[in-house]
Amino acid sequence: MARIRVLSPVGVVASQAMAVPPLPREWAGRTVGFLDNTKSNFDRLTAGIGELLRERYGVKAVIHRRKANASTAAAPEVIAELSKTCDVVFAGSAD
Repeated sequence: MARIRVLSPVGVVASQAMAVPPLPREWAGRTVGFLDNTKSNFDRLTAGIGELLRERYGVKAVIHRRKANASTAAAPEVIAELSKTCDVVFAGSAD
């Protein structure tokens, strides 16, 4: 008698709770990162925001990094770089 292997399409959801630190009260001298998920115009949006942060709030540096595509997580080395070099990182998209 042949055997049939039945697979469940229901995945296991793994969750991990973590506290999100508050935004800094002072931005002067800080490094801000933007993680681009490859949507259209994100680079243009964050270029303007980065300029505003430097001019009005004294941000020292703005770093832009881009994911491979919108549907996957950022590469571990990108996350590691941003976490080591930035005080605050914003991830987002635009269209």
